[in-house]
Amino acid sequence: MTLALPDTAAVTAAAARRGETYLTVDELGKQFGTFVALHRVSLTVQTGEFVTFLGPSGCGKTTLLRGIAGLDPPTTGRILQQGRDITHLPPSERDFGIVFQSYALFPNLTVTANVAYGLRGAAWPKPRVRDRVAELLGIVGLADQRDKYPAQLSGGQQQRVALARALANEPGLLLLDEPLSALDAIVRQHLRQEIRSLQQRLGVTTIMVTHDQEEAMGVSDRIVVMSRGRIEQIGTPADIYDRPASPFVASFIGHSTHFDAVVDSSVGMVLAHGVRIAAQAARPLLYGARVKCFVRPEHVRLHRGDGAPAGALTARVTGMEFLGPVCRVSLEAGRLHLLAAVPPAELAALDIGPGSVVEASLPAERVMVFAEDV
Repeated sequence: MTLALPDTAAVTAAAARRGETYLTVDELGKQFGTFVALHRVSLTVQTGEFVTFLGPSGCGKTTLLRGIAGLDPPTTGRILQQGRDITHLPPSERDFGIVFQSYALFPNLTVTANVAYGLRGAAWPKPRVRDRVAELLGIVGLADQRDKYPAQLSGGQQQRVALARALANEPGLLLLDEPLSALDAIVRQHLRQEIRSLQQRLGVTTIMVTHDQEEAMGVSDRIVVMSRGRIEQIGTPADIYDRPASPFVASFIGHSTHFDAVVDSSVGMVLAHGVRIAAQAARPLLYGARVKCFVRPEHVRLHRGDGAPAGALTARVTGMEFLGPVCRVSLEAGRLHLLAAVPPAELAALDIGPGSVVEASLPAERVMVFAEDV
């Protein structure tokens, strides 16, 4: 399938709009009786940006999306779309398309009729509707399925139909509510890349809700990590992963080893279960301060004998998991438990297995440290 490229003027205009603020959420709050679902949430979304609301069940991410869509208006605060206050407008007066987790396709309508469902009125004469539906079905790769009914399609195909329908009336904002959660892992991975590719091609501002961190990391320009109705951190996938703003983000995003410690010196050392560990992030903290530390498994290095750097910890291998590109190795250094992610070839070269004694080094710049009151 070959798509026509936009002309240079269109590309330049789209690039100019990219830096503009498209959506502003200002001090948004939502209560259901005495339960506070959102606590004064604020954020901005830029034109053409792909932003994902990420967090565990009950964190408020779907409530926030529904507030933006007008399906569940907020209790306090306001929402601006391109400078227009839409806080209390009904969904029909807002400029968005939405894809639900359940697809919400009409079972008695063909693929063509489902996509064309919202294209009505003077702005959509029959020839334009026909051309728009054909264009979208070509983009999502379903031109040859146009006369089928939803029950005759796979889950991935149904989701493509739902996506085409959401984009049919050329919305300025695309909302995706857990769009891939009903699909199996392989289809989900393939379709999320298709969604990202389509979003970039069309330049439509997009907000997605998911609890799947891999999904969020794989498609987003920025991620909004939420917990208990609050925003914990907003940043690029790299920022969120490498520089988490709180213990919650450090533990929720990716795998990590967590241990409690106290600051042991002013030169960047912490003491955890009797083991002294170098940690550059501890330098600004007061001696004796209680902290929570996190280390990513891929940052833990294993060594044999004299090859270990200064400060390495003597550890015993207590378990090993083969995960394809890496093996996850469980370690005990005294009462300190660690995880290391090691390529199988490197593991074979070290000639270690369950029960082996190795040296484990933790790069000081990779130990994440949070004061306990954070």
